[in-house]
Amino acid sequence: MKEKRVQALMELEAYIGYRFEDRGLLDNALTHRSFVNENNALPCQDNERLEFLGDAVLELTVSDMLMKKFPDLAEGELSKLRASVVNEQPLAKLARSFRIGEFLLLGRGEESSGGRTKPSLLANAFESVVAAMYLDGGFDRTAAFIGRLFEPLIEAGAAAAVYRDYKTAAQEICQNLFRELPRYIVTSETGPDHEKRFETSLVIGQRVIATGTGRSKKEAEQQAAKEALEVLRNN
Repeated sequence: MKEKRVQALMELEAYIGYRFEDRGLLDNALTHRSFVNENNALPCQDNERLEFLGDAVLELTVSDMLMKKFPDLAEGELSKLRASVVNEQPLAKLARSFRIGEFLLLGRGEESSGGRTKPSLLANAFESVVAAMYLDGGFDRTAAFIGRLFEPLIEAGAAAAVYRDYKTAAQEICQNLFRELPRYIVTSETGPDHEKRFETSLVIGQRVIATGTGRSKKEAEQQAAKEALEVLRNN
């Protein structure tokens, strides 16, 4: 491996906080099939097999985290929550946070079409890096790395799932009681742009059922739905 490439891989190691014993694994994780197709004479292989393994390691680790964190959730809810954090969008975001796109080996066509910033390509590369780490350092070290990254994602995903349930439940109970869908109306907006607070009312017909506040319109709606459920169920 050329010295320039070794230096680049060492730079990425610093970003992800892991030093590889076998940097060839990391190099393989960052090699897209377009590069291999255009460089047949080079002794390299693409990262698709590592991507396959990394996906399995991620799903196993996150599944274990969810089982321990939510012992009362049913299988279906656990599956939904896992799918909300192990998918292209969050994986691509994590790849960007580690600047993985800068270190990819791409073919000329993929390079010119913006491959370094494509969410699907970045997500796949992140999975490949996870697999390389697993092969290099074992499951425990890789699980610790995944845990640090996915703990906040799981917290956010669980909160979003709860909020979705509030609005769904509020819609169902309003249809049953009033034969109408709830409407959400912003009643006030205060604070500077970086610290906005919204107040939103859940309305049926002309009647305000409940009011919620939040740092975004969506959060205020969710809180209003939660309050409406308590009001309607108590009455």
